[in-house]
Amino acid sequence: MNVKMESSWQEQLKDEFEKEYFKNLVQFVKKEYSTYTCLPKGRDIFNALDYTPFDKVKVVIMGQDPYPTPGHAHGLCFSVQEQVKPLPPSLVNIFKEIQTDLGLSFPANGSLVRWAKQGILLLNAVLTVRAGQPRSHQGKGWEIFTNQIIKKISEKRENVVFLLWGGDAKRKKKLIDTQKHKILESGHPSPLSANRGYWFGNKHFSKTNNFLQSKGLEKIIW
Repeated sequence: MNVKMESSWQEQLKDEFEKEYFKNLVQFVKKEYSTYTCLPKGRDIFNALDYTPFDKVKVVIMGQDPYPTPGHAHGLCFSVQEQVKPLPPSLVNIFKEIQTDLGLSFPANGSLVRWAKQGILLLNAVLTVRAGQPRSHQGKGWEIFTNQIIKKISEKRENVVFLLWGGDAKRKKKLIDTQKHKILESGHPSPLSANRGYWFGNKHFSKTNNFLQSKGLEKIIW
């Protein structure tokens, strides 16, 4: 697979690439992609680490695994490719909360590349999936790898905002130094969680910007 990863991340994660679990993971992913339709495209697997250099990370948003619908996933959690209509329900709820929180109108499409380029690491816990089979690549090594990414940010950076949405993301809290970073937690933006009152009204987008500005950092243009 022809994958892309920005050089600062290659440097930070070079030790991981040599570990046995990662070598096994690579073999698993190669076999899956050669046998089944898997998502995202091979070149897009590490897009989160390609768009947002290590030293530019200001915000981390944790997802679970890629959208299992062909044509949707492109390596950034919650984001879809520009042409995708209708938008996935979770992404619609994210935009609704931004609209309520900040008074911004819905964007023209569901691509969050513009967020990634501003320093938002849009990281799924698992970076690949079989088409039509959510969570089909769980427990194969991706979680070890992405946990190391969170640990690296926690240890080597300061004043990063971690947005932990839903139970899976909240379990990452133990990896983060709360003395150095800001953690905001809420329910997941999926309809099941949002309709129970666990998502709307969290104001995570204004809270993120308030924190960044308090540290002398540029706010995010959501």
